[in-house]
Parts: sequence; C-alpha cells; structure tokens
Amino acid sequence: MTPPSFAGQPAAPGALWGTVTAVQANYYSVRLERAAPLDKAAAGMADRPKALLCTRRARLKKVGQQVMVGDRVQVEDPDWAGHRGAIAAVSPRQTQLDRPPVANANQILLVFALAEPDLDVHQLTRFLVKAELTGLDICLCLNKCDLLEADAQAAWQARLRSWGYAPVMISVKQSLGLSTLADALHSRITVVSGPSGVGKSSLINRLIPAADLRVSAVSGKLGRGRHTTRHVELFELLTGGLLADTPGFNQPDIACTPQALGECFPEIRDRLQNHRCQFTDCLHRAEPGCAVLSNWERYPDYLQLLDSCVMQTQLAHDSADPEAAFKIKITDDGQIQHEPRLSPKKYRRVSRRSRKQSLEDLRYELTDSLDHLEALEEEDIDVDF
Repeated sequence: MTPPSFAGQPAAPGALWGTVTAVQANYYSVRLERAAPLDKAAAGMADRPKALLCTRRARLKKVGQQVMVGDRVQVEDPDWAGHRGAIAAVSPRQTQLDRPPVANANQILLVFALAEPDLDVHQLTRFLVKAELTGLDICLCLNKCDLLEADAQAAWQARLRSWGYAPVMISVKQSLGLSTLADALHSRITVVSGPSGVGKSSLINRLIPAADLRVSAVSGKLGRGRHTTRHVELFELLTGGLLADTPGFNQPDIACTPQALGECFPEIRDRLQNHRCQFTDCLHRAEPGCAVLSNWERYPDYLQLLDSCVMQTQLAHDSADPEAAFKIKITDDGQIQHEPRLSPKKYRRVSRRSRKQSLEDLRYELTDSLDHLEALEEEDIDVDF
C-alpha cells in the first residue's frame, strides 16, 4: 500500500507514517504504520518500537495546524532508543468530530445496556440522533443480554428494527456475541459512545486486554453509571482496526436545523423514498400533503426534538438584532448561552493610530488658535476670555 501524500508536502520515500492514538498536553502518542529504515543504526534495530511519543513541529503550530486523535501524521527524527519523535505534517482528514475530538473515524459504536440500568428508549433516541448528525455509520450494541429471557431479547430486536437499526446483542460478562461485534469493527476506526455505566470500558477490556481501563459499578441511588473514562484514546484491536473510547454522558444535546433533524430518523427517510411532501420545507407535523404519517413509535420524540430545534433556530435569528442588549449563542454541543452585547463605541479600546491622530489634530488646533491670538494682538484688539 502506497503511503498517502500530506497537505503541502509530498510523500517522501522512507518516511515514517503513523496514527495519533492519544494526546496529552503537548505530547502525542503515534502508532507507526510503516517504519522504513532512515539510517544504518535504525536499520539494525530489530526490536524497533511500534509507537513513539512525539512533539509537534513549531511550523505546524505557527500555521495553526492542530493534531487530533486519529490523525495520520508523518514523523521525523525518530529516537528509537528513547521512543521519541516529531510530527512534521498532518494528512487531510476524511472526517472530524469535535465532541469527542477524533479525526478520520468512520463508524460509531453506540453501546447501551438492556438492564442494570434499564434501557431508556427516549435516551436511546437522543443518542441515535446525535450519532446520525455526525454522518458516520452506526453500529448499535446492546449489552447485558444475559439478564433478559430469549423472548424479551427478540422483542427488543424487532422493536429496534422497526426504528431502522439492527442491534448486536452481547454480554461482556458471559462472552456472548463478542465475535460478531469484532467482525463489525474490523479494519475501521470506531468511536465508542453511550451513557455511563452500560459497560463500555468492560467491553473494551475484553476486546483489547492491553487497554486495562478502569470500570465502575452502577450507582444504586441514581440508577445510572458513573463516569470512568476521562479522555479520548485509540486502542488497536487484535482483529484489525482502532477503537476510540470516549467519556460517557447521560443526555446528549441536539443542535441542528429543523430540516436536518428529519434526516436523522430512518423512519422518515424510508417514508420519503416513495412519496414526497407537498411542500419542500415540510417539517412533518401534520402539514397539508405531508407524506410522513404519525403511525410510528418515535414520532412523539421527533416532535419534542423538533420544537427544541425550532426554538434554537428562532433564538439564533432573534439574537442578530444589533439593538438587543443580549445576544444568544448556540455552542457546538447545543448549549444556549446568553452573552451581553457590548457597544463597540463604548467598550472598544482606541487604537494607537487613532490616539496619535487625535493628538495631531489637537496640536494643529492649538497652533491655529495661538497664531490667531498673535494676529489680534498685533492689531491692538482686546480679547476677552
């Protein structure tokens, strides 16, 4: 396989290529994809490390090039004995996620538990919509299937298929379904997501024993999990591929336009394949000529999320009023923030150039006034102050 060319720099023969698997402060752990010998000393090292701890070249920092987990990078000046190196270039990203910050991912593994804690369909819908907004493939995995009878498992599978998803039923504790899941993760960069306490860290420990992630029990008082993952890191699967564990969260925020929300529901996409709505801006809430009916389970969830998206859009539109005392800002994670709108004339710092120009104008005015007074004195004209 020929190494790819990097932005602004052609692929150099014998260069080191790798994937960033972890970021800590200004240091980057890079798993090497190809380690061609750069010198005789390097060529003689049979036990050359598979990963290097790298820094970022100053020129990358100067041009504002960030390095994310999942980036394919070129490494220079490897110190094989010290396991060190320097990132010289970053390959153009195929995909980029901001939350979690992962580059080049092509699949989301959404992990939920069927029991302990019980599966909340409304929470699952929010996670699915959030995953759909990324544009990546979705693999839905339901853990702790050993706690349910076979009939209950079949009922959940049929129910989720009606939503448009084919869940993979697993049990980390009983080692059920793990081979099927491993096949779905083969040769892909997968981001693991889901609420806390559903067994994500335990699942990764089974798929990648070397990961050795910290796990925690479900809170008996709150009925949900505790956060155990604190940062994003890529782990290499034994069967090929990379897995990114991310910090769990219980309620993802949805921030998108009302039109984009409808595209996040497979039920709506399926209904629009054969029939189109009468109006192109139809939001599928009983408009005339709407091709999307209300006879599907998640329709109330869609309407609730739609109201939230419409409100966010309206607030963002209203905040554009320059006379408003506050402006409304919708962050990348969907949070709505109210920020005071500062008057530029009142709060903006005067530039040095403006201050200098003002002083020059004042000097000219004083000079003209003095010249005028001298002229009046020469003509013996009394001047009152």
